[in-house]
Amino acid sequence: MSTITVSNIKATGETASRAVSGVAAAWVNFNGTGTIAVRNSLNISSLTDLGTGQYNVNYSNSFSGDYSVTAWPSDAGYGGVAFFNNNADLISTRNYIAVFPNSGSTNPADVNTINETIHGDLA
Repeated sequence: MSTITVSNIKATGETASRAVSGVAAAWVNFNGTGTIAVRNSLNISSLTDLGTGQYNVNYSNSFSGDYSVTAWPSDAGYGGVAFFNNNADLISTRNYIAVFPNSGSTNPADVNTINETIHGDLA
């Protein structure tokens, strides 16, 4: 595999370029019910089912320093996603998410589709 080093990128048909740092370093779309499974992803090595509505998303390549995670369930009636780690610092190799129904329940719930993007610098 070859490596191309650039500061900015511009896709064919776009009128503006953007910094490489703004491009997602990892993303995943996965089934969160029954036997969980990745539908499609980038830089995701695996998922871990931690119980109802709770998952670890494991990275293929670790992140260095701070990074940002955004996740959302696609099922109607679910809009809450919480991120927790075992300590106050971000864990470079994975993130934990829990999905909550819009009803205000404090109990996580399984959903059919979960999407997540992660922005940051890889180690």
